[in-house]
Amino acid sequence: MVSGTLVIIPTYNERESLPRQIAGVLSAAPEVHLLVVDDGSPDGTGAWAEQQEDPRIHVLRRDSKQGLGAAYRAGFAWGLDRGYDLLCEMDADGSHRAVDLPRLLEAAAGDDRPALVIGSRWVTGGSVVNWPRHRHVLSAGANLYVRLALGIGVHDATAGFRVYRADALRGIVLDDVESQGYCFQVDMVWRVLRAGGVVVEVPITFVERDLGASKMSNAIIREALVKVTQWGLAHRASQVVGIVRRR
Repeated sequence: MVSGTLVIIPTYNERESLPRQIAGVLSAAPEVHLLVVDDGSPDGTGAWAEQQEDPRIHVLRRDSKQGLGAAYRAGFAWGLDRGYDLLCEMDADGSHRAVDLPRLLEAAAGDDRPALVIGSRWVTGGSVVNWPRHRHVLSAGANLYVRLALGIGVHDATAGFRVYRADALRGIVLDDVESQGYCFQVDMVWRVLRAGGVVVEVPITFVERDLGASKMSNAIIREALVKVTQWGLAHRASQVVGIVRRR
């Protein structure tokens, strides 16, 4: 069994961007290990990762594209089985800057032992670079809706740059988390909070990718809207029932 930090990087056709991201992570935080979870990339991303001789780089190859949520669940299971203390989510495309990783890891090791540390674009000090206006509106609006619907104080619940404590993940039944994309990130925040975990947000600079193609789709947006609405309605209904019972 090992201890320490595992950075999980899901990939699908990221052959151009992955080498740069891995080099950046290992330069900024040389003590971490990386797990590339590749969903059968036809461009050879998984094959390239397996050719690396650095013992800090591990690869989990899957036969087909099964979605971001499934990739992270597989990565979490892999890391928990091997005894890592901290498990970090990070994109392959460079939008999550490697230079910001040490600050997230420092926050995860803080005295309050947060269950989850989020690299946040929407707190003071956070920012986004090279996004068109409609992406700003979509992301900020989505996170405002999440806060209002679920009644939580997290400003960037859709963020994909984050660090979980292993014990927090062990308290979640990962097989029950079927969400994908943005919705997966919100789902995980919601589960951590309902389990009583502390969530900390650290400001980061998010940089729009300059290599490869975005995986964003209308289906991902629809899933998040529908599920967050369902969770919010159920949450508000339970609050009303609780008030009635107390009276």
